[in-house]
Amino acid sequence: MDIRAGIIAAVVLALIGAFFGLRAGLRAIQSARKLTFFKLRRGRTIAGWRLIGLAVLLLGLAAALGFWGEPVAYHYFPPSPSPTLTVTPSLIPTITLTPSITLTPSVTDTPAVTETSTITPTPYLPPAVEAQFTSLVTPNPNANFSPLQFSTVINIDVSNGIIEAVSPGTFFRNPIQHMYGVFTYTDMLPGAQWTAIWYRDGVYVFHETKPWDGGTGGYGFTDWGPPADQWLPGNYQVALFVGQELKKVGIFVIEGEAPTATPSLTPPPTLEPTPTPVPSATPTPPSTP
Repeated sequence: MDIRAGIIAAVVLALIGAFFGLRAGLRAIQSARKLTFFKLRRGRTIAGWRLIGLAVLLLGLAAALGFWGEPVAYHYFPPSPSPTLTVTPSLIPTITLTPSITLTPSVTDTPAVTETSTITPTPYLPPAVEAQFTSLVTPNPNANFSPLQFSTVINIDVSNGIIEAVSPGTFFRNPIQHMYGVFTYTDMLPGAQWTAIWYRDGVYVFHETKPWDGGTGGYGFTDWGPPADQWLPGNYQVALFVGQELKKVGIFVIEGEAPTATPSLTPPPTLEPTPTPVPSATPTPPSTP
């Protein structure tokens, strides 16, 4: 082990000791608050502060070793120059190429279908959606969203304001009725325009946009519930925008064919009965005088 490696090892050990000393000191102070007797509480508190002081000393030692350890060590133990090996170049014999028969190029098969990426690298905000913006509030550029969790079922705790995705995942199999994308957010401005765009294989399929009606931080979700036959298999993206700025993108995959829509049977028209003609009364011949 050279001097540099030894200094690094000493710094690491000092940092580890400082971490455990600080941790032990804080635990001792916290546990002292629970003691009933004054002397025991005071003794444990003093021990905790001593451990914290030791941790501070170890941190100072680590900093001193990191900044001045090597120069001081090299002052007392000057490094000896090591001989540099000179590599003698060796001649590589040149290979003489023998002319070979030139092959006639064959016809290259051109694929009939060119594979393209199924997911757009950067989701876009369609102009038709942007034209629906109604908010006059300037969005906060520091607004932030967590990664989306996708699930077909969510739990909403109204009292605590918590929204939880039940068994979240990224792979789902048909049939599917409804899909939710749950997230947390911070630094949002009430009234700022918020938009969620849904894509399937890079093609727009659904959106929702409105002025933000939540708080500045908490839980939120976006959802889509079309008929079951519209959940076609493919790669889905959900992009969250605040104003025109893209904030977060979530991806999930649906496998299996979507169920076929059941045609609704139209009942035949009800036939109204045709009225039966009533025979007219036969006139009675007059009596013969």
